[in-house]
Amino acid sequence: MKRYLYITLGLLAVGLGALGVVVPGLPTTPFLLLASWLFYRSSPKLQQCLLRSWLGKYIRSYHRRGGMTVTQKAGAVGIMTAMVLLSTFVFIPEGSVARIIVPVAGAVGALTVVLFVPNAKNDED
Repeated sequence: MKRYLYITLGLLAVGLGALGVVVPGLPTTPFLLLASWLFYRSSPKLQQCLLRSWLGKYIRSYHRRGGMTVTQKAGAVGIMTAMVLLSTFVFIPEGSVARIIVPVAGAVGALTVVLFVPNAKNDED
């Protein structure tokens, strides 16, 4: 039973990680790391499938370096901020509750990157 719960949660984390590639404020790497851990505990076959997929590059880079470089963090936060501002003030109608939700989600995503994602051991490439 626990195995199936981990697989289900892992698939959900992969979906959120994939969504994070295109949705501003939604982090990608933490969800993919969570999915990898859940698959490691429940289905090594799914973990290998994730690592070989196009999303696997995020996990491999994170593991290889031990985190994100300061440059990567700055770029991620900058892109998230730009997309959140664009979404909030250009695409979301005035008076919509999304004008509150999107900036809050963006702030949570940016804080996650800055505070919880470790700095890489080296700042190369």
